[in-house]
Amino acid sequence: MTEQWMPKDKAELMLAIEREWNLLIDLAASLTDEQMTTPDAGGWSPKDNLAHLAEWMNILMGYHLDKKPAHEVIGVDEDVVKGWDMEVINPVLFNRNKDLSRSEVLSELKKVYNQLVTKLDAMTFADLLQPRHANDPEKRPILLWVLGDTTEHFQEHRETIEKGIKKSS
Repeated sequence: MTEQWMPKDKAELMLAIEREWNLLIDLAASLTDEQMTTPDAGGWSPKDNLAHLAEWMNILMGYHLDKKPAHEVIGVDEDVVKGWDMEVINPVLFNRNKDLSRSEVLSELKKVYNQLVTKLDAMTFADLLQPRHANDPEKRPILLWVLGDTTEHFQEHRETIEKGIKKSS
C-alpha cells in the first residue's frame, strides 16, 4: 500500500485542490452534450460523476468540517447513513441528481466548489491537522477527509470519465 500524500502546508493543499479542480473542469468543458450524458459501463454518465462530486463536497463541508449530523447534511433518513455504506448512500445521491441538466449540475458543482474553497481559506493548516473524531485512536486529521473529497475524489472521477469517454468513442 502506498503512503498517502500529505501537503506540507495550506498553500500546497490549496494548489493541489485547484490543480485537480482545473483538470476536472477542463475535461467537463471539452465534452459534448452527448458525451456528458452517455452512461459508462457502471451506468454513470460524466454528468452523474460531477453531481456526485458536488454532493460529497457538501458532505465534507456540512458533516466533516461543520460537524452537523450526516443525515441532516445529506437530507436523508438516519438509516441511510448508518455505517457510512457507500453502496447505500451513493445510489440515493445518484437518484436525486440523475434528472438534472448539464447546466444545473455544472452550476451546482461550481457553486459548491467556491463555497468549499472559501471555507478552507478561512481555516488554518493547524485546524486541518486536528483529529476529525475526538475518540479516534489513530487521531486522523480532518485533512484526510478534505483530500478524500477534493483532490483524490476529483482525480478518481476525472479518470473514470476519461475511461468512459474512450470506451464509447
